[in-house]
Amino acid sequence: MQNTTVKVEKTEILSDNWYTLKKITFTVQKKDGTTETQSREAYDRGNGAVILLYNTNTKNVILTRQFRMPTFINGNADGMMIEACAGLLDDDHPEECIIRETEEETGYRITKAEKVFEAYMSPGSVTEILHFFIAEYAENMKINEGGGLEDEGEDIEVLEIGIDKALQMIESGEIKDAKTIMLLQHVRLKNLV
Repeated sequence: MQNTTVKVEKTEILSDNWYTLKKITFTVQKKDGTTETQSREAYDRGNGAVILLYNTNTKNVILTRQFRMPTFINGNADGMMIEACAGLLDDDHPEECIIRETEEETGYRITKAEKVFEAYMSPGSVTEILHFFIAEYAENMKINEGGGLEDEGEDIEVLEIGIDKALQMIESGEIKDAKTIMLLQHVRLKNLV
């Protein structure tokens, strides 16, 4: 249902360099009936998909490690983040996107992925909605070393970690990525590994 208490008055593009940063001026009707004009900035980087590969026999999961500049400038000393495989949709269907990203980043070829939920990861400032997937993997599904696409500047390390170790890495602070934490907890809660 469309929110009739909010009316966008003006949208300005502040940056269109990497993705789009907009300043939106809008009026909002408050609970007491008064109207107020506000401005907010919203970063539009497109929607994405994320997947956690898990192996029910070995109780392992596949994660990645790569450099993330925003974490580096916010105090993450080496800028490296351990994450579940993810990517932007780029006009693809979420499942098609995550199957492609899985092969590019991890080297595993999967043919289907189970969607478990969708979530906004930072709704106060980022427009992105993330589609969350899981899929089983086996060693014979590995067709290359992964690592991402060089022409996209990706330099991704593929990690195979036991689920218990991965959950301990959340407690120790080695894993701080929200989407990864959510998927690790999901597979544990569902007793998949």
